[in-house]
Amino acid sequence: MWIWIALLVFLIVSMLLGALYLTVAFARFGVFRRVAGESLWKRRALSFGFLLLLFALLTFTMNMLNAVIVFLHLIAAFFLFGLLDAAVVRFRGRPFPFYARGWCALAASALYLAAGWYLCHHVWRTDYALSTDKPIERVRIALFADSHIGTTFDGDGMTRHLETIMARNPDVILIAGDFVDDGTSRRDMLRACEALGAVKPKYGVWFAYGNHDVGYFNNRGFTIGELTDALEASGVRVLADETAEIGPLYLAGRLDASRSPRMEISELLKDAPSDKYVVVIDHEPTDYENESRSPADLVLSGHTHGGQLFPINRAGEWFGLNDRSYGRERRGGAEFIVTSGISDWAVKFKTGTKSEYVIIDVEPKKSGERF
Repeated sequence: MWIWIALLVFLIVSMLLGALYLTVAFARFGVFRRVAGESLWKRRALSFGFLLLLFALLTFTMNMLNAVIVFLHLIAAFFLFGLLDAAVVRFRGRPFPFYARGWCALAASALYLAAGWYLCHHVWRTDYALSTDKPIERVRIALFADSHIGTTFDGDGMTRHLETIMARNPDVILIAGDFVDDGTSRRDMLRACEALGAVKPKYGVWFAYGNHDVGYFNNRGFTIGELTDALEASGVRVLADETAEIGPLYLAGRLDASRSPRMEISELLKDAPSDKYVVVIDHEPTDYENESRSPADLVLSGHTHGGQLFPINRAGEWFGLNDRSYGRERRGGAEFIVTSGISDWAVKFKTGTKSEYVIIDVEPKKSGERF
């Protein structure tokens, strides 16, 4: 909890100091001089009013969190280009004839945030090839997490993404939590569940809860029970500290780490057969030590959104909030994969990662092959 309080305090202080800094920086643009004349306080008052209007507009069109993110990037860009400008002017021995650092900071911010918007709203495919000593048939797993229906696509958008995923001919689709959140409408939730019901991979569609699926503020148009009913009515199997055998796989879906109590992984997998490839869906990548000592062969997670924003995209690992922010890792006898998510919660930019779905091919090792 302390880390979130510290982060909130940091954001508030950064925004207050940054607002003062941007007010001074924006007042140097020629348009404010032409409107307010040579009066410094008038230019700064006009600059502050403009920034306040911009913040309100961003809050209205996106939300306050995204407005804060845009402003933090503006603050960072103006500060960095201010340092660069000072160094270049010192080298040249004279200032630029126009407000170079201001225009460069605006251009850099716009390009950087536009790239972040694209990385968040466009969805890539990420492939992994795994091998196992177990005598199983080759199986293709499609994984996605953190769809947060309503952030970057709605229920109909889920249909389009599932069409793309099914074009890869997966044998099974696994959903590692945060299918919805508090911002998801009932209509979009039902439409997204219908979309899942329309796809028919060989071994079906399986789901494990994330922290947002339960809901935090009780202000959305459906309950966790109604979400579960809609998923199951569409043929999606929900695993809540439960296991199931399907083809060559032994699936286990864990309750989210935020739910208490939940089963220990050793208890959940106590009956795992030795001839099946054991796949665990665990939304939050926070139990690697125990899972690496369990019968699990593969643990699939989301939750981190791949670290979301550079340069804090590894902050979760730095502060011990999760075991990994993104990608593949082998620990003990298990493979671990964390996906950056097919969408996002609230924030509409990804500058430290990209949105994705994952295709995992698992096949038995060939004779003489080393792992």
